[in-house]
Amino acid sequence: MITCLFKRLIAIVLLMGSVLPTWAADTLSSMAIVDRQIAAHPQLTGVYVLDTGEAALRARAWLADHAQHTLTVQYFIWSTDNIGILATEALLRAADRGVKVRVIVDDLLIDAPDKSLLALDKHPNIDIRIYNPKHQVGTPFYKRALNVVTDFRGVNQRMHDKTFVVDGKVAITGGRNMADEYFDYDQDYNFRDRDALLLGEAVKSMQASFDAFWNHSLAVPVATLYDGWGLMQKNVKVGDAEVQQVYSRLHEHARAPENFAPEVRAAINATPDSFDRLAREIVWGRVDFIHDTPGKNGNRWFLGGGGQTTAALAQLVGDARESIVIQSPYLVMSGKALALFKEAVARGVKVRIITNSLASTDNIQAFSGYRNQRKKLLKMGLQIHEYKPDPANRQALMSRVNPPETPPLFALHAKSMVVDGKIAYIGTFNFDPRSENLNTEVGVVMHHPALARQVQTLIETDMRPENSWNAADAPDQYVPLTKRGYVRLWQLLPLKPLL
Repeated sequence: MITCLFKRLIAIVLLMGSVLPTWAADTLSSMAIVDRQIAAHPQLTGVYVLDTGEAALRARAWLADHAQHTLTVQYFIWSTDNIGILATEALLRAADRGVKVRVIVDDLLIDAPDKSLLALDKHPNIDIRIYNPKHQVGTPFYKRALNVVTDFRGVNQRMHDKTFVVDGKVAITGGRNMADEYFDYDQDYNFRDRDALLLGEAVKSMQASFDAFWNHSLAVPVATLYDGWGLMQKNVKVGDAEVQQVYSRLHEHARAPENFAPEVRAAINATPDSFDRLAREIVWGRVDFIHDTPGKNGNRWFLGGGGQTTAALAQLVGDARESIVIQSPYLVMSGKALALFKEAVARGVKVRIITNSLASTDNIQAFSGYRNQRKKLLKMGLQIHEYKPDPANRQALMSRVNPPETPPLFALHAKSMVVDGKIAYIGTFNFDPRSENLNTEVGVVMHHPALARQVQTLIETDMRPENSWNAADAPDQYVPLTKRGYVRLWQLLPLKPLL
């Protein structure tokens, strides 16, 4: 389902309702802070970079708890771990107080129980739609296999968007999904990620993009996916008593003290002051929300085709005159991308990139594509760094109270770019063919030197020798021979268009 981000966020919101029942009434009971900020900066967009999981969690929690009219959520992943359950309960509580909740989740990695999905969708203030349902929701395993054979591009075209919009005026977008590992709460493996909190003008474009997906035929109401007969569609019903049982179980889970770690409770206690500080530190200026259309492009038979986000980012690279700094978990360049960066280097642009190492990556298949062209990229003149699984700044990134005694491994998941030290991008786009041609992507382009310098500093910190290896120094040597052999096998397969 929706990912970690929102789960943590909902965990917080749930905690707000069960642990701090008088919090909203006694402190910030409205969006007054947001309204004042927007009124003071007409036609502009305010941005605050959410660089740690803790900051991202607190911001989402506050916003979810203070939504007054609408809450629209669009995510690639929504896990059903503890945080996912808490997040779901938070949405339910928002709906109970009259907020209209709309959710779009991609079908590929959703793992929610059928009856739970249907029960939530039956709430008068909750509507759930599934994007491109060819894998999971309402689809028997034999129909999935048939879809792969008859519509290979279709099953590979996914909605990678991650947006969270409250009352059409404040929003969050970036790399984080709704799951523990995106908010630095997994005990074994976490992602180093980044989001942007937005107020004002650009949020209108984000809301319009959500509405375009909501109204598209690829976003299918969840109830219709279980309302069929025969071999090609599941038939699942949920009665009124079962609906209430689902709601009761969610509320009971949220009220149980053992489901809320002390650090999460501490984060909730600090949320009011934290968000007030964020509001004061927001930078205002021109911000463009870039996004793809549902379906990505008009190509229906082949795996290419590009997209609007691809074109916008390619334009930024093409306009660069001095420097390009990129942070991407996956680095697999298409022919067009290779030509674009080769031209940039030829005109004197210094290009530096940080991506995952073989030791840190969560995606061996994607790394195999990068490994096939790593020498070529270095020979082109690109400076490439590979993120360590145990970076020195790991403790600083895990800013929560009482971190695990044994620090978890870290992997890169942030998707950011800075051009000429003046323009910065934060979003969902991985520098690979899948983001270029298949998955819909979103992000914000911030035309503000101060923000660009901030993002570049964050990326450069991750590039330091204590946090990453130089790709020219053969960092694969730090990985066991068995893993190196495994990735070599993947390198032999013609997977590049799907990576």
